[in-house]
Amino acid sequence: MEVEAQITGNVWKIEKAVGDVVAQEDVLLIIESMKMEIPVESPGAGTVREILVAEGQSVEEGELLVVLET
Repeated sequence: MEVEAQITGNVWKIEKAVGDVVAQEDVLLIIESMKMEIPVESPGAGTVREILVAEGQSVEEGELLVVLET
């Protein structure tokens, strides 16, 4: 399962690590955009397989952020 950015901004904080088990709607990371913090939630339950961004990195809307294994 792939998780993409819903908005253009900067990765403010990564909340999970590779190997973490997550439930649907768990916050995976937070994107800062226009002085607002937007949480990126897990679309379903699974295990974090890959985190493709780093804190402070700029991301574009639609960019792949996290890969989950279900």
